[in-house]
Amino acid sequence: MHDPRELPAPAAPEVAFVGRSNAGKSSAINTLVNRRRLAFVSKTPGRTQLINFFSLGPAAFLVDLPGYGYAGVPGAVKQHWETLVGEYIANRDSLALVVVVMDIRHPLTELDRRLLDWLKSAGRQAHVLLTKADKLSKEGGKLALAKVRQALARDYPATSVSLFSSLKREGLDAAGAAMGRAVDAFRAQKTRAPPKGE
Repeated sequence: MHDPRELPAPAAPEVAFVGRSNAGKSSAINTLVNRRRLAFVSKTPGRTQLINFFSLGPAAFLVDLPGYGYAGVPGAVKQHWETLVGEYIANRDSLALVVVVMDIRHPLTELDRRLLDWLKSAGRQAHVLLTKADKLSKEGGKLALAKVRQALARDYPATSVSLFSSLKREGLDAAGAAMGRAVDAFRAQKTRAPPKGE
């Protein structure tokens, strides 16, 4: 979707994936849903410039948001990203969780923090997925996870984090559990909320 006004009507809870270009977002999506080419994996940063919806059955939707931080694109395209994704994050009634994908070797960049600030101010639930964990040793991965967890606890205490490797198919359970908890909490909140107008 290029225009926020053309998004499908809110229905089942949505789990949206967003991250810096080349952070491994498309590979993570494909691994999590066990589909080789559901989200297109490209060596060209910034290829995804639309909001793409994928049904996970009646239970939920997975939403692939455009990557951010890519170089070599016109300013108008970057402005379009901010408008498109900004309106989706701020106004989407069915958004249950935003999964922020970060390369474990370069986590919490200035742009990542800007996005987390944005999500925090919008009151959105977030989970950080540290991808490409296979690029580090097990000890290196644990250390990186601990550092990110400590930083999140200080600056974004409601944000959870887990390790992930598409290549080795590691971290699927933790990521799935985070998504499941968010969807369940979202449903429970919607059930408790009084109808609009009351």
